[in-house]
Amino acid sequence: MEKSYKQLVVWQRSIELVNEIYRITQNFPTIEKFGLVSQMRRCAVSIPSNIAEGYKRRKVGEYLHFLGIADASSAELETQLIISKTNYSLLNYNKAEALLIEVQKMLFVLIRRLSEKTTTLRP
Repeated sequence: MEKSYKQLVVWQRSIELVNEIYRITQNFPTIEKFGLVSQMRRCAVSIPSNIAEGYKRRKVGEYLHFLGIADASSAELETQLIISKTNYSLLNYNKAEALLIEVQKMLFVLIRRLSEKTTTLRP
């Protein structure tokens, strides 16, 4: 296991995703400040935050729980990006979408690998 969650590529990419979501949402109209802007930023921040919190719990079951929350937040963000693209189509979402897909794939693999570990561990 890595010495710090900061060494996890999935955490690093999710931080990049947060920064990209902040960049995009700066261009949303002010009427969205408490709507999509707030929701998208919270979802994006939730992803690396839950990866970090789960990692620090140091128990595989708890880690999996928090990775599940991070994965769910990524799906929520994906939905909000779809809504945003429909309503604010002039903005460039390519980088955010690519990072999100990458993070989702890495979370899927990490969850699967950790899940396999829990089934082979004995009390």
